[in-house]
Amino acid sequence: MAIPLLDLKQQYAAIRDEALRVTAEIYESQLFILGKRVDDFERDFAAYCTTRHAVGVSSGTDALLEALMVLGVGPGDEVIVPAYSFFATAGVVARLGAIPVFVDITLDDYNLDPAQIEARITPRTKAIMPVHLYGQCAPMDEIMAIANARNIPVVEDAAQAVGADYRGKRAGAIGAMGAFSFFPSKNLGAFGDAGAITTNDDELAVKLIDYRVHGMRPKYFHHVVGGNFRIDALQAAMLHIKLPHLESWHDGRRRNAELYRRHFAATNAGERVVLPEELPGRRHIYNQFVIRFPEGSETRDRVMAHLKSVAIGCEVYYPLTLPQQECFRDVPGAHDAYPNSDAAAAQTLAIPIFPELTEAQIAEVVREIVQGLG
Repeated sequence: MAIPLLDLKQQYAAIRDEALRVTAEIYESQLFILGKRVDDFERDFAAYCTTRHAVGVSSGTDALLEALMVLGVGPGDEVIVPAYSFFATAGVVARLGAIPVFVDITLDDYNLDPAQIEARITPRTKAIMPVHLYGQCAPMDEIMAIANARNIPVVEDAAQAVGADYRGKRAGAIGAMGAFSFFPSKNLGAFGDAGAITTNDDELAVKLIDYRVHGMRPKYFHHVVGGNFRIDALQAAMLHIKLPHLESWHDGRRRNAELYRRHFAATNAGERVVLPEELPGRRHIYNQFVIRFPEGSETRDRVMAHLKSVAIGCEVYYPLTLPQQECFRDVPGAHDAYPNSDAAAAQTLAIPIFPELTEAQIAEVVREIVQGLG
C-alpha cells in the first residue's frame, strides 16, 4: 500500500467546515494584517506554552532571527548552536553578521551536548541556541545552568517541539525566548509560513512586538531597525482553530511511536535499527520519527531506496551537518570533529508518524524496512 510520509488532507477534513467559515469571515472583513485574529491566537498560544507572552511572526526562521535581533546580536558576536539541525538555526546567526559556534550533539536525542558547551564559550558569546530536534527537548537543566552562570541568554529553537515538555516545563518557556515554526508539516501547522516567539519577560515582549513592525512605536516613529515579521490574520485564524486539536494529534503520534516499537520488537532487526529514545522527564511529541542505521549510510540509503520503490514515504533530515554546508566552510570551527553529528547525517531516516496512520500501515512500514535491510 502507498503510505505517504505525511498526509495533511486527513487532518484538514476534520476542521474543514470551521476553516472555511473563518476564512470567509476574514475575506468579508478585509482585515488581513494583525488585529483581533492575531491577538486571540497569541493569547491562547501563550497559555498553551505556559508563557506570559506569545508574539506571532511570519515564519519559524524569522522567529529565530527576531529573537536574536532583540538580544542585540550583531557583527562579530558568537552564538552557540548544534552542529546538526535545520539550516535556519545557524543561518539566522550568519545573516546578522555573527558567527555560529558549532557544538556536537548526543545520539540519544540528537540534541546539543551540554558537556561540550563550556569549551566553546568566549567573551564574544551573545547567546546559546539549543534545538529541540524532532520533537524532544534538549537537556535544558544542564544548558540553563551553564548559561545562567555566565549570564548568557538562551533562545530555544522549538520549531519542531510545540507542546514538548521538559521536567514539567513546556518548550519555549524555559529560556529567555522560544522560537516556533508553524510550517504546514509541523504538529501545529499553518496554511503557509508562520511562526511565533514566546517569552516570560515583559520587556522582551515589548521589543518583539516593535521589532516585527520595523521597530515602530507609534506609527511611523522608528526607534530601532526591525523587520517586517508580522503573522497575517489568515494564518493566525487557522492556527487558532487547530490549537484545540493539538493534544489529540500529539496523542496520535505518541501512540504510533509505541506501535512502531512493538512491531520492530517482533522482528529480527535487532540492533540494526535504532529507534527514537524518549528520555526520562521529557514528553516527545514526534514531529518526526527518526530511525538510525548504525551500519552506516550504505544501509540507510539501501533501505530508503527500497521504501521509495514500494511507495512508502521517507526522508533524510539532514544529509549534511551544518559545518559541512558550503556556505559555512570558512566559519571558525567548521573543520573540527563532530562525530555524532556526522553519524546522524549519515545514518538517520524519517518514516511516517502522522496521527492518522493505522496500525496496519505501521506494520507494513516495519515489514518493508526489514525487507530493505536484506
